[in-house]
Amino acid sequence: MPQIYTPEFKKKIVRLHEEEDCTCKSITAEYGVSRASVPKWCSEFGKE
Repeated sequence: MPQIYTPEFKKKIVRLHEEEDCTCKSITAEYGVSRASVPKWCSEFGKE
């Protein structure tokens, strides 16, 4: 069963990746999200 993440959590991950230059690898290791989720969320929430 896939993990459900809140929009707030997704926005936090996008901010870490885009504004603080955290790598997908470091984000997946620290937060346990899939590597494919990070760019998907960036395109989803990065425009806000």
